[in-house]
Amino acid sequence: MEIILGFNNLYQRLNRCVITMGNFDGIHLGHQALITRLKQAGEAKQLPTVVMLFEPQPLEFFNPDSAPSRLMSFKEKCLFIRSLGVDYVLAVTFNQTFANMSAETFIETGLIAQLMAQYIIVGDDFKFGAKRQGDTALLQQYADKGYFALEHLSSYVVKEQRVSSTAIRCALLNDDFEQAKMLLGRAYTIQGRVVHGNQLARQLGFPTANIHLQRKKPALHGVYFVKVKHIDLNQEYYGIANIGIRPTVNGKTASLEVNIFDFNQNIYGQYLDVEFIEKIRDEVKFASLSALQTQIKQDICIAQKIRAKSANIKKTHGSGIG
Repeated sequence: MEIILGFNNLYQRLNRCVITMGNFDGIHLGHQALITRLKQAGEAKQLPTVVMLFEPQPLEFFNPDSAPSRLMSFKEKCLFIRSLGVDYVLAVTFNQTFANMSAETFIETGLIAQLMAQYIIVGDDFKFGAKRQGDTALLQQYADKGYFALEHLSSYVVKEQRVSSTAIRCALLNDDFEQAKMLLGRAYTIQGRVVHGNQLARQLGFPTANIHLQRKKPALHGVYFVKVKHIDLNQEYYGIANIGIRPTVNGKTASLEVNIFDFNQNIYGQYLDVEFIEKIRDEVKFASLSALQTQIKQDICIAQKIRAKSANIKKTHGSGIG
């Protein structure tokens, strides 16, 4: 899969294509249904498939402080989209110029003239153009004139629940990881590169892997029992993770720190996939580092009990990892 950064970098790479567009935050089951149909259309028409993303996401541009929390970083999106077999990701920079572009100009200049889109598939709630004035009805007007074929999918529903990024954020906010898993089609994870931290956790006796979040507002806050997958080695471990601003040390930006059980390797620069299994507690500002150290010990004990309980359940059902 190739990532193209903006329309200016197309350089005739695409001579006609099939395309879908949106934020694709979380790439939930509804998004996956769109991409599945896109691939089917690409195969039928023997044309390359394109997923157009917007960075930052529009609400992050217009209202950065009140924008919804982000389920996925741009890199996580691209990795997942690649795993689905898409040919191209077109990442469009969402800036004031793009925000001011009329819906008609976007269609005529971007989709028709530059991308030469032959088939477009979108969700039924897709909006675009200045003041969100573009919608499927406007796209249909151009389709009726023969510029491209258009398909729009109805909302994806699982157990009478409409699948959406908003619904997944709500599930995570309520620590309902089973609901989030049902809507995503997989467990909720955060993937990222291990970076150098301030070594405070190591000084307290609990070394952590610090993972670059690449998002201003994560969807989770607190301390969690997690399963950690080392992507390159394809090995799995358990641990506890703190995701938040670390108020005890006057942190200002959100970070993800993972203490991996029974693990002592140098993994700086490597990628981990952190699956959130159960919340242990909210993030708290402690009066001292000693109090924080005591709490971390308690957190680990709680996590080990959750792990043992989970292992017993899996053993009873005759499955599980070691």
